[in-house]
Amino acid sequence: MKQTKNWLLWLALLLSCVFAGPLLAADYVINNNDVLDITVYDHPEFTATVRVDGNGAVVLPLLNQVKVQGLSISQASDHIAKMLADGYIVNPQVNVFVKNFRDQKASILGQVVKPGVYDLTTKTTLLELISQAGGLTPEAGDRATIKREDGKGEETVVQLRSLIDKGDATQNAAIMDGDKIFIDKAGLFFVSGQVKKPDSYKYQDKLTVMKAITMAGGFTDTASKGSIDIVRKVSGKEKVISDVDMDFIIQPEDVVVVPESFF
Repeated sequence: MKQTKNWLLWLALLLSCVFAGPLLAADYVINNNDVLDITVYDHPEFTATVRVDGNGAVVLPLLNQVKVQGLSISQASDHIAKMLADGYIVNPQVNVFVKNFRDQKASILGQVVKPGVYDLTTKTTLLELISQAGGLTPEAGDRATIKREDGKGEETVVQLRSLIDKGDATQNAAIMDGDKIFIDKAGLFFVSGQVKKPDSYKYQDKLTVMKAITMAGGFTDTASKGSIDIVRKVSGKEKVISDVDMDFIIQPEDVVVVPESFF
């Protein structure tokens, strides 16, 4: 199971590079001290490799100081193109590429093998950062929370199961300077009584009684399949939910009790 999950992680990482890479590059926000390669199609005299200065600007031929700090790559390309179109070039085709990124860091904590602070030397996705941190621990849950230090304090929740197991590249968020990522620990649930492998199991989102029984190896021959109870803690007290059906959604820390049939 662990080898399969690791293989799926690397597959999702590959898919993220193929499908998400161009989008992430276009969405990167330029910062002071970034080094940019700027080219204009069919006009090599405007090609330049420049560093964004402390004022957030670069110096370009004819245009002199051009403010780019705070713009995405695509916005910077459009901005420079508009300036060149104003009396210099007809329909300029401008490309901006980040050659070197300024010193940027992000932290990842929780259920990874090597939690800590990591340098972002290039555009980095969540999967790439997880890989740098040694991968997920066996206790990792299904959620990663990204807190962005952009003045808004916004949080993004990523569904790791969709990202890793299903290869959903839309969940592979771009990691920015100052981001704080926390990988949740998985909750547990318990299956007891007349199942083949009574034990505790890692909780999954929208987990049904049927799935829980399957994870526990299925019913024994003496199981009373129509009399399954759920023991759930509510406000610190145990509550018994009797005779649940197979589509009943269980919660973390629930105990699924399968009684013995006496007939």
